[in-house]
Amino acid sequence: MCRNIRTLFNFEPPATEEEVRAASLQFVRKVSGFNAPSQANEAAFKQAVQDVTEIARRLVDDLVTAAPPRNREKVAAVARARYAKRFGG
Repeated sequence: MCRNIRTLFNFEPPATEEEVRAASLQFVRKVSGFNAPSQANEAAFKQAVQDVTEIARRLVDDLVTAAPPRNREKVAAVARARYAKRFGG
């Protein structure tokens, strides 16, 4: 999995449209191999991002769990601590 794609399910507050689109963009970039597509591929790239965004939103909305929602701030703090330990920042 691409390190820039974040888990979007089971958070309080729920994932925003911006977060879903950002994850979709990273996925399409990874699959296509393009960070920024050429003009010839731009329409296909944008359409793929839109399609993946719609499907990802539907998936996140339709998933169910008995686990309590995770706290975004706590998850982010753990990630920052892990980063600091790994890279000394």
